[in-house]
Amino acid sequence: MENIKELKARSQRLVARLTELYPDSHCALCYQSPLQLLIATILSAQCTDARVNMVTPKLFERYPTSFSLAEAKPNELESIIRSTGFYKNKAKNIIACCKALVKDHKGEVPKTMEELVVLSGVGRKTANVVLGNAFGIPGLPVDTHVGRLSFRLGLSKSKDPVKIELDLHKLVKKEDWTLLGHRIIEHGRKICASRKPKCADCALIDLCPQKGITKTKTTTKGKKKS
Repeated sequence: MENIKELKARSQRLVARLTELYPDSHCALCYQSPLQLLIATILSAQCTDARVNMVTPKLFERYPTSFSLAEAKPNELESIIRSTGFYKNKAKNIIACCKALVKDHKGEVPKTMEELVVLSGVGRKTANVVLGNAFGIPGLPVDTHVGRLSFRLGLSKSKDPVKIELDLHKLVKKEDWTLLGHRIIEHGRKICASRKPKCADCALIDLCPQKGITKTKTTTKGKKKS
């Protein structure tokens, strides 16, 4: 069984290997401002990034600022974002979120975790996406891919996204957090799938404690705030 020193060393090797495998990993959501990324990430809950990217051009053309989104009529906003799923709740959260941005932040997206997570529809995952990609402040969002691979790779024993994030913080250098999240997600999509991981094709197999015997379902449970 690994001690903490050995686990940290293996974690650094995993980071290096993932960097080699996915040097061009980046945020898959299309955006041109922190506000656009924030709204796109809210929409991405229970929806693919590809679908969100199909919806947001029309959305931001109709509502280009937090001020216009704060005043949006729910039924009009819902009609634009309907295909992303859970559109009524997402529309409600987006409007409430933007009202708070207007009221408390002069319409701008704040740059701290504490200020972001109190916004409607925003949890640590969304906040980390915004911090890491829009502001260059290290953030490690834990989605189902990051949660699953963290468990399989022996980096965390928890299934709680917040605990997984904090476990990873202890093992990985802060400057690696943002890109590591993207690289784990890419590896999860291409190789380490939930039901049928392609262990025979996995370039991380020598660093994986399970080494092809993964059978445990390890997805994190979804929450209203992401």
